[in-house]
Amino acid sequence: MRTYAIGDIHGHLDLLHIAHARIKADRAACGDADAPIVHLGDLVDRGPDSRGVLAHLRQGIDAGENWVVLKGNHDRMFALFLDDPAAQDDGLRTVYSYLHPAIGGAATLASYGVANPADRPVAQVHIDGVAAVPAPDRAFLRSRPTWYRRGEVVYVHAGIRPGIAMEEQAETDLVWIRAPFLEFTDDHGFLVVHGHTALDAAVHYGNRVNIDSSAAYGGPLTAIVVEGRQTWILTDAGRVPLTPEAPENAAP
Repeated sequence: MRTYAIGDIHGHLDLLHIAHARIKADRAACGDADAPIVHLGDLVDRGPDSRGVLAHLRQGIDAGENWVVLKGNHDRMFALFLDDPAAQDDGLRTVYSYLHPAIGGAATLASYGVANPADRPVAQVHIDGVAAVPAPDRAFLRSRPTWYRRGEVVYVHAGIRPGIAMEEQAETDLVWIRAPFLEFTDDHGFLVVHGHTALDAAVHYGNRVNIDSSAAYGGPLTAIVVEGRQTWILTDAGRVPLTPEAPENAAP
């Protein structure tokens, strides 16, 4: 049971094309053109072309690609801002807003042609954003699933709350959680593949695999292939094993 996964994209359409090309090459080598590709969320913010990322993913799904696109906290914040600029995401500290430089929402709005989103009154930026972002993009963001299970693996943006059945997990945990998920070392009953917590390179911790390799901050975008619970990073030269015993092999 082969599944591909791609970490946090954050508006980097160029890196997404590279990840898809590596997956295409691996599919060809395996003779498996239908294995699903799971995108772990955080499609938008910080990078230069969030609009292009959403368009590419929507068009691929519409064309019949076997792509699963999950919701990340940044995707939820973007949709929430468009609905109500005064609303505060449950997982976001009150010292931040969607247009705070640390969040990167201004870059997303700029990709839709909104002028100077970081330097004008929020109310006007919101009006322009609503006018600029197509309804299909907003619907796509709102309708993203928060997790996906295939075989022995659960794919999710941020992680899960240990000890809670997947069907009972809260969305805010699935898109925002760090502690206690990151500190939990026991087996969950399945392998968890996630992003959200940025690292220099993907790491396999035994019970979970974090593939957010900091594309938002100038790092690469990691794509992996999972077979059973075995994982490999995809590179231009092919597969590189990613194991708990050898985390140094985690460089994309």
